[in-house]
Amino acid sequence: MEQLRVALVGTKGRMGRAIAAAAAKDHPSLTIAAGLERGSTLEPVLDNCDVVIDFSVADATEAICTACAARQKPLVLGTTGHDATQRESITLAAKRIPIVFAANFSAGVNALFALTRRAAELLGSEFDVDVIEMHHRTKKDAPSGTAKRLVEILAGVCGNDRPVSTQSIRAGDIVGEHTVLLAGPGERLELTHRAASRETFSVGALRAARWVVDQPPGLYDMEDVLGL
Repeated sequence: MEQLRVALVGTKGRMGRAIAAAAAKDHPSLTIAAGLERGSTLEPVLDNCDVVIDFSVADATEAICTACAARQKPLVLGTTGHDATQRESITLAAKRIPIVFAANFSAGVNALFALTRRAAELLGSEFDVDVIEMHHRTKKDAPSGTAKRLVEILAGVCGNDRPVSTQSIRAGDIVGEHTVLLAGPGERLELTHRAASRETFSVGALRAARWVVDQPPGLYDMEDVLGL
């Protein structure tokens, strides 16, 4: 493929603008062939794109998944805050097309996922576990999708006998900060990722777009893209 043509949904949002800027730096290997905002119809632009990246709103997910599945277009989905019905639409679409659905597209955050899993395995049941996350004041969902993923990882290791508490802070223009706290007798371990800009997320989303176009139908995450 000479040039990857991307349909970007959510162009006016924080992440949409960051992805468009990253794509401009990536020219000519990748281009934003179409930019859409909430309420725009996706179907008319799908024939002229190779992959769809969506960073809009959870309410749009079902329609986007249906349109992509009908036209056999791979999807990179970065929207969070889905309810059960919206998540089911993602699962159903992934039976027909490849979808990268990730709470966070940063390479560093996905390393945090892997380190969290390993730390919980090593430290065992005597350590309490907590997740603390901070974002800008306009972020709607709390806890964040990344925090929920960290809780899922910890629950998978620790089981239901060790509840994982979360704390969400919304303040100023914080791009994103996540800390996993493991506290045991006489010591504690803190694993923290801090994002200084959205560039790391946008570069990761474009990397996922390049990767997903060569995959069979299925539901993938950023750890699959990075080979973690």
